[in-house]
Amino acid sequence: MDKLSRKPLIGVMGPGGEVTPELLAMAEELGRLIARAGGITLTGGRNAGVMAAASRGAKSAGGLTVGILPTETRDGISPDVDIPIITGMGNARNNINVLSSEVVIACGMGPGTAAEIALALKAGKRVVLLACPPTAQTFFQELGGPLVFVAHTPAAALGAAITSGERGGS
Repeated sequence: MDKLSRKPLIGVMGPGGEVTPELLAMAEELGRLIARAGGITLTGGRNAGVMAAASRGAKSAGGLTVGILPTETRDGISPDVDIPIITGMGNARNNINVLSSEVVIACGMGPGTAAEIALALKAGKRVVLLACPPTAQTFFQELGGPLVFVAHTPAAALGAAITSGERGGS
C-alpha cells in the first residue's frame, strides 16, 4: 500500500464488549495497515474489543495511536495507546472521536458504534463500514448516501478511506 502524503487521524470504531475472534483479527489488521500507510489510529482508547485490537495492530507496525477515553482516569486504558485523551465525558466522548477523525471506519456494530456512525454522518464525515450486518449497511447507506462505503476486508476498508479522502469532503 502506498504511503499517505501526510498523517491523517483515522478513527476505528467498534464494539468494546463481546466480539468474535474474527472481528478482533480484522480490527488488529486494520490498525496494522493504517500504521503501514502512515496514518494515525484513533480509537475509544479502552483495553476492550475493537479499540484494543486496532491499537495493538497499529503499535505492532510501529504506528502512533490516540485513545479518547470516556473516564476521568487512565483506568482501563489500552497499553497500546500512545496519546490518551482523558475526557470524563462518558459516551459523550464519541463526538470527540468522530470530529477528530478525518474518516471513520466502523469495524463491527453495536449501539455505541451506531451512535458514532450517526454522529460522523451528521458532521459530514466519510464512514467505511467493515464487518457490519447487512441491515446496518442498508440503513447507513440510505442515511449517508455518498459518505458511506462498504468494505469486506481491512485492506479494502483502508483503501476506501484513502480513496474517499482523495475525492474531497470533510
